[in-house]
Amino acid sequence: MPSASGTNHGKLPFVVWVLAAGTFLMGTTEFVIAGLLPELAGDLGVGVSQAGLLITAFAIGMIIGGPTMAMATLRLPQRRTLILALAVFSLGHVVAAASTSFAIVLITRFVTALATGAFWAVGFVVATAAAGPGKSTRAVGVMMGGLTLANVIGVPIGSFAGQYVGWRGPFWALAALAGLAAVFIGRFIPPIEQGAQVSVRAEVRALRQGRLWLALTAAMLIMGGVMATYTYITPLLTDRAGIPAGAVPLVLIVFGTGALGGTAIGGRLGDRRPMATTITAAAATALSLLLLIPLSAGPVTATFLVFLMALTGFTVNPVVTSLAVRFAGNAPTLTSALTTSAYNTGIAAGSAIAGRAIDSSLGLTGPPLVGAVSALLTLLPLLALAVSRTPRTARVVSQRTASPHPQDDCKPLPAHRM
Repeated sequence: MPSASGTNHGKLPFVVWVLAAGTFLMGTTEFVIAGLLPELAGDLGVGVSQAGLLITAFAIGMIIGGPTMAMATLRLPQRRTLILALAVFSLGHVVAAASTSFAIVLITRFVTALATGAFWAVGFVVATAAAGPGKSTRAVGVMMGGLTLANVIGVPIGSFAGQYVGWRGPFWALAALAGLAAVFIGRFIPPIEQGAQVSVRAEVRALRQGRLWLALTAAMLIMGGVMATYTYITPLLTDRAGIPAGAVPLVLIVFGTGALGGTAIGGRLGDRRPMATTITAAAATALSLLLLIPLSAGPVTATFLVFLMALTGFTVNPVVTSLAVRFAGNAPTLTSALTTSAYNTGIAAGSAIAGRAIDSSLGLTGPPLVGAVSALLTLLPLLALAVSRTPRTARVVSQRTASPHPQDDCKPLPAHRM
């Protein structure tokens, strides 16, 4: 990475923070729907559970778009890929904001998710390669911090705005901000030199490792557990906890604050004790979701458990993402995309199952129960990773991106410790 990226010892390169800004916008659009479900459902003439499909559709687009777009753009300059992804993202929001058809809005959600998948797949590779092996988990944590910061700032602001100007207002704002972000990335991310020759075969070959699939499974299950509950958090808070609709965005800020804190914790601890961090956090997530079932009737306990669910659940994310990219060695692009797909497979499955649960006799306690089961299942792949042998020579090297410290590429990573 050129020096313009702002790299120096002890600090992350500036490019990582630029990419985090992009993930902030994309995290906002993915999760703001949760705070706008009643408004969207009423305006588009569908039920709340059907409106929840807008989250599912976005997640499915990310599942497909991540690996597909990563391979389709493998030989394109990375900066161009990031700019094109933001341009498509912006256009999709313009179409959705101008439409009165639920079907069209659903389709645009899918298309913008494809662009988001491309941005995340390339962005994670650029960020980890720029940071170098010793700070890869921290770089992932910062980039994912853009996603979690969206829950602290972007989602609550979008929810407040949606209640006063309608759900289309946040969509128009996201379209404009994405266009500005494309210009910003074109200005501040320098052209990135190619490293080793791009090889689709090497990317596919990296998928043979069993440890990689364990990390991806953990990513899918933990995100599915948290988002199964978060997708239907608004009716849980208003109808069960008795929180006024106007105060729901404040609880979303609480959720986002917990998610941001969890991402920071995972980013700081993940390079030193990845397995102890993830196993403890996943178990705590399952416990908080189980407690949410009986204790969500009170506004204070419900708000606290929403915070705890986010804090512990998002602690797992940067660690398993960094592990997956490490396991891929010199071919991280497809693996990075599959990590994004794994998270969104969890979101799609979790929100879909939670939608069924909320329509069943379980009612509003259905989503937390679905989430608790998914978080408990996360322990299985994590425990399997803990007892598996991890090579000391796993490295974080982009096949397309020159390392900011080439001499560091020859240094082995420390073995993962409990």
